[in-house]
Amino acid sequence: MLLYEQNSKMECGSQENVTRESLLKLQEEKEKIENEILRYNEILKSNNIGMKEPLVDSDGYPRSDVDVYQVRTARHKIICLQNDHKALMLKIEEGLHNLHAQQREGIGLPMEPVNNPLDEVKSVPIVRVNLVTPNSPASVAGVQEDDLIVQFGSVNSDNFRSLHDIGNVVKASVDTPVEVIVLRTMYGTVKKVKLTLTPRVWDGQGLLGCNIIPIAPSDSVER
Repeated sequence: MLLYEQNSKMECGSQENVTRESLLKLQEEKEKIENEILRYNEILKSNNIGMKEPLVDSDGYPRSDVDVYQVRTARHKIICLQNDHKALMLKIEEGLHNLHAQQREGIGLPMEPVNNPLDEVKSVPIVRVNLVTPNSPASVAGVQEDDLIVQFGSVNSDNFRSLHDIGNVVKASVDTPVEVIVLRTMYGTVKKVKLTLTPRVWDGQGLLGCNIIPIAPSDSVER
């Protein structure tokens, strides 16, 4: 089930050079997929069940406390949509690289100096990490306390409204790597650091094992 397949092939795959408009359309498709995943997650939540719990009781009979057909269908849809989401994120990433290459080569776009790719990422922090649990997915990815997150997957200062935006990306990206870019103070200098964080079930709470809070005025960074 590839919700975006026709559009993505038309907008990116069939053209030698990607346009900003085609990337915006892919972004819209990505948001649709994320909303669909959230909708099916709500079905699981209404049945008080997740993705991996058994659907039969200890005697091997279908559980009577859940709608087995509904849960099985929702799980299947979520898996398919997560695969679509992962493939679409790769398509968007390829498109961004293509667009940046056009800018460097001057193909119908203003010339721009060739910089570190991280320099092109917005430097406006959206949340701060105030807790990282040892051995958690966040810890394994290299997330540190006091990191200022400027980009979490598709969320940055342009579209960030609340912590729910990041939560939606997390729920839509279980077992799928998410690019996270943070501002980190090292030896008195603020550096931009790129991390790869994979939300997943682990021994602790949540899917990340870290806590994030809204940015306070004292967290602003001069660059």
